[in-house]
Amino acid sequence: MSKLSDYRLLSFDVYGTLVDWEGGILHAFQPTLTKNNAQSARQDLLALYHELEREQQKQTPEMPYHELLTTVHPKLCQRLGLETPTQTESSSFGESIGHWPAFPDTVEALKRLSKQFKLVVLSNVDRTSFAKTNAGSLQGFHFDQVITAQDVGSYKPDLRNFQHMLDAAESAYGIQPSEVLQTAQSQFHDHHPAKKMGIKSVWIERPGATMGNLSQSIFDWRFDTLGDMANALEAGK
Repeated sequence: MSKLSDYRLLSFDVYGTLVDWEGGILHAFQPTLTKNNAQSARQDLLALYHELEREQQKQTPEMPYHELLTTVHPKLCQRLGLETPTQTESSSFGESIGHWPAFPDTVEALKRLSKQFKLVVLSNVDRTSFAKTNAGSLQGFHFDQVITAQDVGSYKPDLRNFQHMLDAAESAYGIQPSEVLQTAQSQFHDHHPAKKMGIKSVWIERPGATMGNLSQSIFDWRFDTLGDMANALEAGK
């Protein structure tokens, strides 16, 4: 059985793994619910949002993520039977990404993991949105490489995103696919496609997370938090 220390690079999903994607979506949509004097169960709202997001990503894979959120917002309102939002309200929802909070353990765990691994972002957002997050809740943490959906021209789970990351890892550091760990919460976006690419994976199964879950869970290691993963690394597991 291999150990975490046998690998050289962590490829991170950010939103859902390092940053509270679900909490960010819910908080950004709350003004719309308040304006309509409406309520929606957390799980129902997130399931509907995730459905609409996946559909939009298939339709417009080249669309930057903040624009995609802006486009999804009125569709979400329509499906929930809410008043049609203004363009300003939809744009505000799309621009909320940079304000989504990092999980409390994230930054310290990244610092600890960086002693062992190259750390690469493989995210479905756009460059501008990630830059805002990195300067905000990620406290300016330095990643060795940042690869966004905007750079690739497609959204995960498209395998092109993973091939792009593997090519970059080999070109920059001479790191082979067998030395990479896809480190993520979402089974749909990360673990299942990583398996198809022959990449081992670490499931950061954030307690209560629902978006990106599938009936079959694929992983080689599983932890509740990134901090737990850093603990395991330091313990030689």
